[in-house]
Amino acid sequence: MEHINPAIVNRIDTRSSRPCDFCREFDPRFLERSTPDQMVATGRRHTASAHLTENGYVRHRVLEISRITSRRAPSTAA
Repeated sequence: MEHINPAIVNRIDTRSSRPCDFCREFDPRFLERSTPDQMVATGRRHTASAHLTENGYVRHRVLEISRITSRRAPSTAA
């Protein structure tokens, strides 16, 4: 389970960050997010824990979970 790194949470500086490629690709409402919610820390992979804000982290995780559940085959009643 990923945890938010407290050092990243306390550092909301968009000058040393970049937009999350994963969220940009899979979130149709990505551009509606506030700028800090779009950003991940520079030097880290595009993961939920790299997001600068808790809201960005949560939205990233929701996208990951929705992608996992959409790939599963529907269960059939026997």
